[in-house]
Amino acid sequence: MADTFDLTVIGSGPGGYVAAIRAAQLGMKVAVVEKWPTHGGTCLNIGCIPSKALLHASELFEEAGHQFKTLGIDIPAPTLNLSQMMTHKDDVVTANVSGVDFLFKKNKITPFRGVGSIPAAGRVLVTGEKSTTIETRNIIIASGSVSANLPGIEVDEERVVTSTGAIKLKEVPKRMLVIGAGIIGLELGSVWARLGAKVTVVEFLDRIVPGLDSEAARQLQRMLQKQGLEFRLSTKVAGIEKNPGSLNARFEPVAGGDAEFAEFDVALVAVGRKPYTEGLGLEAAGVALDERGRIRTDAHYQTNVPGIYAIGDVITGPMLAHKAEDEGIAAAEIIAGQAGHVNYGAIPSVLYTSPEVAWVGKSEDELKAEGIEYKIGKFPFTANGRAKAMLATQGFVKILADVKTDRVLGGVIISKNAGEMIHEITVLMEFSGAAEDLARTTHAHPTLSEAVREAALMCGDGAIHI
Repeated sequence: MADTFDLTVIGSGPGGYVAAIRAAQLGMKVAVVEKWPTHGGTCLNIGCIPSKALLHASELFEEAGHQFKTLGIDIPAPTLNLSQMMTHKDDVVTANVSGVDFLFKKNKITPFRGVGSIPAAGRVLVTGEKSTTIETRNIIIASGSVSANLPGIEVDEERVVTSTGAIKLKEVPKRMLVIGAGIIGLELGSVWARLGAKVTVVEFLDRIVPGLDSEAARQLQRMLQKQGLEFRLSTKVAGIEKNPGSLNARFEPVAGGDAEFAEFDVALVAVGRKPYTEGLGLEAAGVALDERGRIRTDAHYQTNVPGIYAIGDVITGPMLAHKAEDEGIAAAEIIAGQAGHVNYGAIPSVLYTSPEVAWVGKSEDELKAEGIEYKIGKFPFTANGRAKAMLATQGFVKILADVKTDRVLGGVIISKNAGEMIHEITVLMEFSGAAEDLARTTHAHPTLSEAVREAALMCGDGAIHI
C-alpha cells in the first residue's frame, strides 16, 4: 500500500496539474495519476499547444509570401519545410510538458503512471506496469475529454483524422474536408489552407462558431472565404468512402434534398468533444453522471460522494483549458477550507484563426433572447493607426453595456492579437466595471488596444477617431 495523501488528482491536464500545484502550495501532500507517458493532458500534448505552434508558423509562412513585399521586404517566394515545422511543434510540446515535470518536483508532488480508477471513496487504484493502491483523503477527477466522432465515419488518424491526426500530417493534402465549423475545425483548417490545401468546411448548422456573436461570425466567415476556405452550411456529411487514392464524401442538405459527392485527400472530424470517464470506476464508486455523460457536481465541485471532486471538461461548462485551471485552483482551495470561486460570467474564449476572434460575457444574441436592454460601442480597426502600420485593419471591437447602469455585459474582438486584448474587458467585467471606466483609462499610443477604449467611448458620447 502506498502512503496516505491529502489529495490525489486523476489526470494531469491544465485542470489537474494546476489543482495539484495549488493544493501543494496550501500544504497538502499531493499525488497525481497520469496514464500517458507525459504530463499535460490533451492541451499540452495534442491540443492547444501544438496547434498554436502550427498556427503561428503557418501565419508567418503566409505573411512571408504575401505581405512582406508591401512592407518593403523583397525575398524569394518561401518554400515549405513541413518536417521542420513539425519538429518545431514537437519541441514546443516537449518544453511545455517538461515544465510540468519541473513544477511537480518543485512542489513535491508524487506522480504515478497508469490508469487511475476509484474503487471507493478514499482510494485510487493505479493500473499500469506497477499497479498500486493510493490511500487518499480527497480525490479530484480531471480526466478531460476526447474528440467526438460521427456515426458511420471511421477515424484512422491518417486520412480520416481528429485534431490528434490533423497536427501530424506528413504532407499537405491537396483537398481537405473539415467537418464542423467550430473552433477546432476552423483553426486547423486555416493552418492547412495557409500551407496550400484547398479546404472545404461543412457545418450542420446555418452559421459558423456556435456561441460566438452572430455579427462577428458572419464577418469572420467572409474573411476566411477570402483566404480560400469554402463553406457549406446547413449540410451534413452522411458518409465517407475510403478509396485507394481518395476519400469520397457524401453531403446531404439538413433540410432534405438530393445528396452530393466530393473527393478529398484528408477529412478532419471536428464536431466537438465529449467527457472522458471511461475506466474511472465511477459506477462502482457511486459517482453520478448527468444525461450528457458529465460528472455531476455541486457549486463546490464535489460529486454526490463526499471527498470526490471533479473539474474541467468532465463537468458542465465550456471545455476550455483556462476554465479547467481556474476550477482546479478553486477546488484545491475549497478542500483546504478556503473560499475558492470561479466567475463563469467572465471567462474569455479565443479562436486562433488569422485574424483572431476573442469574446467574453454575453453576446448580442444572448442579450436579445434574455430581454436585457443594452447599448453597443463598436470601433473598426480601419481607424486604428497601429493596425494600419501592421497591415492588420480587418475586424472590430464591440462592447455591450447595460443601458441603465453602463455596466459592461460582454465584448467581442476580431483582430490580430485579439486573444491578448480581450483580457482588459475581462478584468473590467470581473470588477463589475462600466464602459465609462474603460473609456477614461489611458491607453498607450499607438497600440491596437486603443480600439478597445474607442469602443468603450462609443457607449457614451462617441469615439474620438471615427
